[in-house]
Amino acid sequence: MKPTLLILAAGLGSRYGGVKQMDKVGPSGESIIDYSVYDAIRAGFKKVVFVLNPGIINDFKSVYEPRLKNKIQTEYILQQLHDIPPSLSYNSERIKPWGTGHAVLVAKKYIHEPFAVINADDFYGAQAFQLISDFLSKSDNSSTTYAMVGFILKNTLSDHGAVSRGVCQTEDGLLTDVVERTNIIRKEEKIIYHENGNDIPIDQESIVSMNFWGFTAEYFKQSEKEFEKFISTNAEKLTAEFYIPYALNNLIKSKKATCEVFTSNDQWFGVTYKDDKSATTQKINHLIKLGFYPENLWK
Repeated sequence: MKPTLLILAAGLGSRYGGVKQMDKVGPSGESIIDYSVYDAIRAGFKKVVFVLNPGIINDFKSVYEPRLKNKIQTEYILQQLHDIPPSLSYNSERIKPWGTGHAVLVAKKYIHEPFAVINADDFYGAQAFQLISDFLSKSDNSSTTYAMVGFILKNTLSDHGAVSRGVCQTEDGLLTDVVERTNIIRKEEKIIYHENGNDIPIDQESIVSMNFWGFTAEYFKQSEKEFEKFISTNAEKLTAEFYIPYALNNLIKSKKATCEVFTSNDQWFGVTYKDDKSATTQKINHLIKLGFYPENLWK
């Protein structure tokens, strides 16, 4: 069974200062999304589903539909605040949707096979797509054994500001916990995170989650139950977000699911900050010179 790629592209890019999902970083006008879809096609994915916000969906489709036509099946769907189970309610003053876990759930009607989840603004590299494709292609669609491609922390930092990373704990190749660490930055010869006024060192070889997950269709049922519990607890909060690691941690700890961890040795890069764009463009040009990608992906 060939897997589907779910790309989370509904973010508003507050730190970036613009619609970073579509920003051009390749020599022929490609965005990071283009490289992710290109790698996914090479790894055997049959379909890509984009989760978008209402403000960009028309412009997004006008750019990507012509590029991807006849290359991979596409779907474009919206993540909206009100798209929750009808039995639930929330604070009427809330504006933003419910986070990455909610973004996955809005794709439930469009995905009926094993699927991978990625961020739109992260460049993961070909190895990650092949690792997850190999796993998903062998997965029973009712299985509750999921997967994650992790990256080595030192390969995931920005030169232009602090980042947040999910630091992973594993045992016998299985994920046991993901702890969200914010304000991670390189300081002199160390990597530290800032918490409660303190700079705390963190092992640069730590495996971190960059939101690259592999699920079966069973995950929709499981995460929806977790989402219902989350909303019932956080309905009145204006900014509480239902993240993928939050749902998965709960499933793992309650022994309702397991998650295999694969490690990519590729250098992650992305566009968290506006100043990241120049470095990202340089790194892509370097990969093109090495022969990993053509100068024009879709020619």
